[in-house]
This record gives sequence, C-alpha cells and structure tokens, in this order.
Amino acid sequence: MPSAATTSVRILIGALTVIVGVTYKNYRDLSLPGKRPDLDSNEYWGPKLEKAYKENIAVLPYDISVAPELIADLKTQLDRPLKLQEPLEGVGFEYGFNANELKKVVKYWRESYLTKWNEREQFLKKFNHFQTEIQGLKIHFIHVKPKKAEGKKVLPLLLMHGWPGSVREFYELLPLLTTGNDKSDYVFEVIAPSLPGYGWSQSAARPGFGAAQVSVVMRNLMLRLGFNKFLVQGGDWGSIIGSNLAALFPDNVLGYHSNMCSNNSPLANIRILLASFLPRFYIDSQYAHFYKGVGHLFRTIMEEMGYAHIQATKPDTIGSALAHNPVGLAAYIIEKFSTWTNEEYKTLPDGGLTKRFSYDQLLDNIMVYYVTNSITTSVRLYAETMNSSQMGLNLDSVPIYAPVGCARFLHEITHAPDSVLANKFRNLVQSTHYNEGGHFPAFEVPQQLYEDFVAYVKKAFA
Repeated sequence: MPSAATTSVRILIGALTVIVGVTYKNYRDLSLPGKRPDLDSNEYWGPKLEKAYKENIAVLPYDISVAPELIADLKTQLDRPLKLQEPLEGVGFEYGFNANELKKVVKYWRESYLTKWNEREQFLKKFNHFQTEIQGLKIHFIHVKPKKAEGKKVLPLLLMHGWPGSVREFYELLPLLTTGNDKSDYVFEVIAPSLPGYGWSQSAARPGFGAAQVSVVMRNLMLRLGFNKFLVQGGDWGSIIGSNLAALFPDNVLGYHSNMCSNNSPLANIRILLASFLPRFYIDSQYAHFYKGVGHLFRTIMEEMGYAHIQATKPDTIGSALAHNPVGLAAYIIEKFSTWTNEEYKTLPDGGLTKRFSYDQLLDNIMVYYVTNSITTSVRLYAETMNSSQMGLNLDSVPIYAPVGCARFLHEITHAPDSVLANKFRNLVQSTHYNEGGHFPAFEVPQQLYEDFVAYVKKAFA
C-alpha cells in the first residue's frame, strides 16, 4: 500500500500535468489566427435621412479658406487678459502646460502668428485639397501627385495621421515622398485624408463608428480615387486604422508601414509580460533601451494617459470645454508635443517645444482644430474604439500577410518588440530602431521617416 507521501506526490504530479496541459492548450488556442470580421462596406454613418440614401460619388476641389470673421473673433479672444495661475516653483511641464510658457505661446499667436495669417493660410493651401462623400460622410483629403517620376516606379500611398495631429503633420514629409530622387527607385502618389471627425472631414452622426469602421471608409476612399491596391503608412490612430485596413482587406493593401506598430491581442499581451521578466528571450539586447518593461508602461499609463481615459469615457465634456476656447485648446494639445516628443522635456520650463518644432508649426495644427471646431468629434474616436464592441472584433488576432515595416523612434511613448508583433504581422520585412525622434516623426524627423519608408518599400517589392 503506497504511503501518504507517495500518494501526495502522485496527486501533485497529476495536478501539474493537468495545469501544464491546460496552459499549453490555452496558449495554442491563443496562437490560432483570429477570424476576420465581416463589416458592412456600405454602412451609412451620416445624419438621419427621410428617404433612401444615394451616395454622391463626385470628387471635388475643396477650399479650406477661413472666414475672416472667425479670425477676427479669435483675435478678440486672444486679446482678453490671460488669468492663469503661476506655476509651482521649480516645475516645468510635470503638472501639464507651464503657465509661463503658455503666456509666451499666446502672445506669439496674437502678436505674430495672426498678423501673418494670410501667409499661414496660403501655406496650408500649398497642396491640393479635395472632398468626396463616403458612406454618408464628407471626407477631406490632400492628393499629391508625383514629380520627377521619369524612370521611377509610382506607388499609391494612403498616409494617415492621429490625435492630436492633423494633415499638417505631413507638410514636410509630402515633398519627400512625391518627388523623385537619385536615392530611390520609387516615388509615391499620396492621399492624406483628414480622419472622419478631424479637421475638414465630417464626423459620424451616431455611435459605433470606431477605428475598424474608419478603416472601411479609408479603403472606400482609395477605391473611389481608382486605387484598388495601395500602400498604407500611419502613426497613432493612423497606425491602428491602417493595420485594421490591412487585416480586413488584404486584397487591397500592398504593404503596411508604421512608426507605431502595436499588437493588443491576448497572446501579445502575454508576451509583453514575459518580455519584462525574461527580456533576453524576447528582445534584441542591442535595442534593450527601447523596451522598458511593464513597470515603465504602468508609470506611463498613470502619468501620461489620463487624457485617453477622459476621451474614452466623456469625450463631449472635454470637447465642450475646449470648443472655441483657443487658450484651453492650445494648452491641451500642444502639451502633447512636449512629453510625447521626449519625456525628459517635461522637466524643462518651456517643455522643450522648440527643440523640434517652431511655434508656427504647432499653431498651424491648432488652427486646423480651431477653425473646423473639430476637437469634440476628434476625441470621440477614443470612446468609439476603446469599448467592448470594438475589442470583441479581435482584429489584432487577425494575421496580416502583406509586407510590413515597423520603425521605432526612441522617444515614442511605448514600443512593441518583434516577438510581440509576430502573431499579427506574419511578413515583417523591416524592423528598425532610431535614437532620435518621438511620437510625431513626420513632423520631427521627416527625412529619417522618409528614408526608412523607402528602404522598407525596396525590401517589400524586391
């Protein structure tokens, strides 16, 4: 008769065997490709209609001119006494936008920027702007055709921004992408839309319009313009929408490149956790300084992601507080161009804003939000995406087989190593790391982003 100790050992071994078996099965199940959801490619998102909807397929030039009375009203608002609390002694941007620096920005906006508004407006008009109707929404986009394209391979490119950016982010990058040069065999015909609810693009009139549904609209925009197959590039929301597009419509996407590759599938989240404790199994040691573990991620969420929680839960409250409130809008948005460009900048009195940007660049972006009154509709994308309905689509578990390029700029908010991306991006042809740049590389380091992109394209179509 076996002893009690022997029986206990057998029970323990049996239990461990069951646990290992269940763990292995669950891990294997998590590794299986997700099912591609079937989204309605013609779903109507415009205002409620009294009769059947008939889409206007015309693609028309769009004038982004701003009414003079709106600029006059803005000047009046900026002329009001600015009653701000003095910052705490020795504090930079740790508590948010430093009041002393905000006074400088507002003074420049009032006394320099707006006095040359005609010049800035012409600059914003330097590319051709268009509008067309997609699924009930009037969608604005910039369309830049290639120059010096003789002997070059021309590829269509869908270029997408995020929040708190706009198409203004791409003004330094667009000439690089669309002008042929001796360093690349490729030149690009670029479509850069304002995302629905951003800038000059109309927002959805009812709930349910998340990042997945935006990707459907973006794909239909490209089809409307005659591009059945195209490349996709994006950061921030543009990255998420772009990867959704590649997962949902593999027949249309020639390749996907992002400066913020991510993967929020269950398997990826397990690997992120494991990489924090066993980094040598998941992270290339030469790039270890890019990947700072779950501790740093948690700190970042606590210190820098409060805005996302507000926008994902009460977007209209924060939107109403900022609508036609130029100083509040500038403080709320421009602060991100400090800490998201380099987290160390938050210790500086001026937030390091002019280390990468000029006041003109930053205020151009603010003006896009202000003159279109789009802050509320822009932040609704968080509420429409960060919910159980969108998560239930499980799009990050749907594999993407198109060639993928992931560029990582050191000061981005967070990074995902290739091991975390592997189950989503099955054909990662280029993975790069740069010690300069942050969340807005098209704005900060356009030449570096361009060179990375054309190197990726060369590999993708070798």
